[in-house]
Amino acid sequence: MKYSIKSLHAYKSLLWSSTVGILSTLIVISPSLGFDIPEDNPKAVIDEIWQIVNNEFVDLEFNRINWKEKRQELLSQKYKNSKQAYKIISEALKKLGDPYTRFLPPQEFSMLTSQTSGELSGIGIRLAIDRRTSELYVVETIRSSPAMEAGLKRGDRLIRINGQPTALMTLEQAQEAIFGKLGTEVNLQLSRRDKGIFQVTLKRTQIQIASVSYHLQEERLHSIGYIKLDEFSSHATEQMKQAIDELRKQEVSGFILDLRGNPGGLLFSSVNIARLWLEKGKIVSTIDRKGGNQNFSANGTSLTSLPLVVLVNKWSASASEILAGALKENNRATVIGTTTYGKGTVQSVHSLSDGSGLAVTIARYYPPSGKDINYKGITPNIYLDLTVQEQVRLKNDPTLVGTKADPQYIKALSVLREHIIPISKDFILLNTSSI
Repeated sequence: MKYSIKSLHAYKSLLWSSTVGILSTLIVISPSLGFDIPEDNPKAVIDEIWQIVNNEFVDLEFNRINWKEKRQELLSQKYKNSKQAYKIISEALKKLGDPYTRFLPPQEFSMLTSQTSGELSGIGIRLAIDRRTSELYVVETIRSSPAMEAGLKRGDRLIRINGQPTALMTLEQAQEAIFGKLGTEVNLQLSRRDKGIFQVTLKRTQIQIASVSYHLQEERLHSIGYIKLDEFSSHATEQMKQAIDELRKQEVSGFILDLRGNPGGLLFSSVNIARLWLEKGKIVSTIDRKGGNQNFSANGTSLTSLPLVVLVNKWSASASEILAGALKENNRATVIGTTTYGKGTVQSVHSLSDGSGLAVTIARYYPPSGKDINYKGITPNIYLDLTVQEQVRLKNDPTLVGTKADPQYIKALSVLREHIIPISKDFILLNTSSI
């Protein structure tokens, strides 16, 4: 089954909001190129886009359309304004038959570059919906953020955002209302049990996104390290390394790596994170439009060889599939969940002269087996889906993800016990016999 970019975005709930949709597997954000058409003419951007697609698009046949004729057609038209030009070039790109080659208006491009850099302009709160009252409330405030400095606390109920009632807002709508231009202000009306209703006005600032979160799960005979990776930003590798190191210090017996809902991100981030888990073996290979092959492999720098379970679902896409595929096919991890999204292409993102952007597919990627996963995804070792009710509960209250209220997490613990407990029993027997 195929899922749209729009539906994939609807699942993802970021701390400060995202209207970008699926994070493509990106390798570079390139500077704008200059052409002879005056910069204030919408045709300048159209020609930039045509040139980039002509030079980089993975399909040399351009989906069997005459791409050179398309340039003449686009440049011969008269455009009233940039908005009209954006619409027409977007329609032209759709004819290439690739949903990931797309035009990005200035605001959307700015948000995409912020998201992949691991930084966004916001106030530093994480929201959830109370499943009993349907109210929005604060789950977490980020250290040194405007929200923390203003004294916002876990459990504060969010009543209004810039005067707009939140009663009928979804998480995504609330996050979109809070997100905004750097340095601008947002007014929040909240309520707290011991304080009543109060208001705060916060200035949006640059906040580093925590792509990785983790905790220790204490079991009777051992402990498990749980790591949630939300996206493959430029900071994700260092954050993953820190998580693994901190959990190893607590003498965990195994790990759960949660990639559910992770839409992807930077190609090299997925490769580098795979190397933290994989001591040897292939990770991924890419093939460009001329058949050029680039292979990425482990380089002997893994941090742990402890048992590992990876959680995925139908929203695990792109860079998530690179990581899950490498760990599964090298027999490094047991993958649990549902078949992943199925995005087997690589994009390059370019900034254009007017502040807009262009994502263009430049290569296809393949897991170690060489199988084409595009529109097919990675099949888990153990298939386990959530009911609709379970999905809604976990989405509305993210604090339940990776806890005993999460059925896929419980299954991961069970699988890890099968690898760990026999060792623990041997240890107990050995020590008992020596008494």
